[in-house]
Amino acid sequence: MFLFLSKLLPIFIYPLGLSCLLLLVALVLLWRRPRLATIPILLTLVVLLVASNAWVSEWLVRSLETQHIPQPELPKADAIVVLGGATRPKYPPRPWIDVMDEGDRVIHAVKLYKEGKASRIILSGGRIDWRGSGPPESSDMATLVEWMGVPKSAILEDPTSLNTHENAINVLKIMDAQGIRRILLVTSALHMPRSLRIFQKLGIDTVPAATDFWVSDRDREEFGSSAEAITLGLLPDVERLRSTTRALKEYMGLFVYWLRGWL
Repeated sequence: MFLFLSKLLPIFIYPLGLSCLLLLVALVLLWRRPRLATIPILLTLVVLLVASNAWVSEWLVRSLETQHIPQPELPKADAIVVLGGATRPKYPPRPWIDVMDEGDRVIHAVKLYKEGKASRIILSGGRIDWRGSGPPESSDMATLVEWMGVPKSAILEDPTSLNTHENAINVLKIMDAQGIRRILLVTSALHMPRSLRIFQKLGIDTVPAATDFWVSDRDREEFGSSAEAITLGLLPDVERLRSTTRALKEYMGLFVYWLRGWL
């Protein structure tokens, strides 16, 4: 039930869900008190314009992504841990496993492995039944990393975890069984602040190895660099709305996980 509610309730706090809720209120007011209906309509407009604004979106994303900038030279560890959320299963008409934006996690982990940073890779992630069945995501990631040259003997899987807290608990069990003491944690830069705190809360010696940065230094230089950039930055954009929502999702996750004592 917690898993379902953690997906359902925040929808009405994120910009799109909040906008829909405000418009429903406006519809009710149009029927009973038409003059007051302009208030939720104006609030809806403000929410959408602010959430899809380039400066707001960039600030929210960078507030999370810059917390754990990768070190120029990462130390060696016993294993590389990759958190799920990066692939879609091979269902028709997909010709193979689909890699999402977060697929950088898998690529970065293989890069670290080939650089000799660790001798094993732990792939963590199952699949929620009511969000699509199929093989666990750890299995899909294992297929990808093996295809990229990592031997099967170096791959360990956690196929049952359904959220970041379960990722950490199951990885700890694997570490204890395999005698692993230190890990390089690979996940998206947006997701790293919450993930790292969860792993450290469990006493795991964890080195952050963030990837999948949504905002680069070059992007920052382009914001406000010309009249054209300023104009487009002020106008609604679905990708910026998505970035804002992702950042808010992480802040919401930090708050809920803190309430549950997982951080």
